[in-house]
Amino acid sequence: MNAYRQIQNAVDLIEHHLQQELGIREIAAAAGYSSFHFQRMFQAISGFSVQEYIRKRRLTEAGRLLLDSEEGILPIALNAGYQSQEAFTRAFESYTGTTPGKFRQNSAAFSGLEPISFIGLEHRTPSDAGVSRPDIVRLERRFVIGYEYPTHLNDGQHYREIPGFYDDFGRNGRFSLIPGRLAPDMAYGVACGFKDDGGFSFVVGELCDESAVPPGDGYVKIELPAGTYAEFKAFGHADLVERTRNFIYSCWLPGSNYTRGDGPDFEITDVMHSVYPDRMRIRIFIPLL
Repeated sequence: MNAYRQIQNAVDLIEHHLQQELGIREIAAAAGYSSFHFQRMFQAISGFSVQEYIRKRRLTEAGRLLLDSEEGILPIALNAGYQSQEAFTRAFESYTGTTPGKFRQNSAAFSGLEPISFIGLEHRTPSDAGVSRPDIVRLERRFVIGYEYPTHLNDGQHYREIPGFYDDFGRNGRFSLIPGRLAPDMAYGVACGFKDDGGFSFVVGELCDESAVPPGDGYVKIELPAGTYAEFKAFGHADLVERTRNFIYSCWLPGSNYTRGDGPDFEITDVMHSVYPDRMRIRIFIPLL
């Protein structure tokens, strides 16, 4: 079964239980993925988070009930998963631009969000301008000590925050405290500590000796296991990193014959030959099975 069909299984589960509370683990399990990996792929392909999809689908169905039935606003609100009519009204107005009462009176033309389909997406032409195809490489085990920053998948929060993590790491001289630095001109960015809710840690650091010990609070040591990796080159403007990562999880990985392996993915920035934001030299590594 291909990855798009697997994700569609999870969407079908959501649609069949749209008015019920499903945990992200249960949804991801229907696709055969971990919670975090499922959320990352869903968001890269669809453009919005799993929770955003559920919220918009519930509000869409609530809008249809407002137009096509005489059911009261409070029962519709409760059916859509809101605990009060006031909370539903705020969410509905934010989504449609009008309150439920005015929406019903005006009989406005309304489309909302239809159930999404991932079937057939493997045949689409990807929008991957400027994104390189990967080299499949074998890497030896290595160790990184770095400073740990919390971030989140929701609304692309990690893409907005990660440049600031690198800036903090350099501006405050956090690199200078790392013992046993083996490649001072190469900055590592490691995504790890994946959580069910989409939160994770992004560690900015440097390659270190196996015996090196983190220097203090906020620093962690990470083992990057030996194995097979897909190596993508993001040489150009800084926004190419985001486009490359979205391409990996929306097109390349689900359309390839590879499965993402366990462990962190990471990127290496050639600090001496990069100028932020226009001329970056970043290599992105995705573990494969």
